[in-house]
Amino acid sequence: MGRSWIDTVRALVFFLVFANLLFYAFSQGFFGQIESADAHRLRQQLAPEKVKIIAQGASSAAQAETPADPPAESATTPEVTPPPVAEPPPERVAEPAAKVAEITCSRWSALSAKDAERLATLIGKRFPDVKLSRLPEAMDANGWWVFIPPSLDKAAADQKAAQLRAFGVSDYFIVQDPSANRFAISLGIFSSEKGAQERLADLKEKGVRSARISLRPAHQETVTLSASAPEGERSALRLAVAGWLPKARAQDCK
Repeated sequence: MGRSWIDTVRALVFFLVFANLLFYAFSQGFFGQIESADAHRLRQQLAPEKVKIIAQGASSAAQAETPADPPAESATTPEVTPPPVAEPPPERVAEPAAKVAEITCSRWSALSAKDAERLATLIGKRFPDVKLSRLPEAMDANGWWVFIPPSLDKAAADQKAAQLRAFGVSDYFIVQDPSANRFAISLGIFSSEKGAQERLADLKEKGVRSARISLRPAHQETVTLSASAPEGERSALRLAVAGWLPKARAQDCK
């Protein structure tokens, strides 16, 4: 029994080795390759890149030999519509500049300082757009003046007056007004230069050597008031001033 069991195992091992060798030879194609049904169907399919579309009624043989022509381009070139050209914006017409109001100038001369101040105040309240200017002016000289120039102070003027009395001159007076001629000694006012010269000659005969002659100075300064106003306010301004100060006469500025 032991001998037969060993023989059986040997036979089984031999069979397995033979079966493996046979499977290996079959898988390597030593006995030819058995083709599957799916592979056979795939081989019967047409190559898609060789498929051609032929016109109806044409010879199948000619279509097989001649490659398909590319589609012919249209003989008529389609018209291309150019894009619309944008029109330039219309030029803006410059608007005419606003008309500048014309400025007129009126003036009132020979006003006293008090009247000029009063008018300036009234015009400023009634016509705020009006520009005012004031110019002092001296009154025209009226006659000729014989005098001794101003002294430094009242004491010096009194000393000169005492000298005049010593020379026999009594018709004089010391100017006390707060002006440029303060502490001068007036020796007479004459309507003509001849009369003033005769008075000066008489004083020199008496020994007075410091006397002088000049045009008679103004006793009071006056003021010229000028007003610059738009043309539309010119008439109203003059009428208002005439109502406030009837003696004042309006004139155009030069």
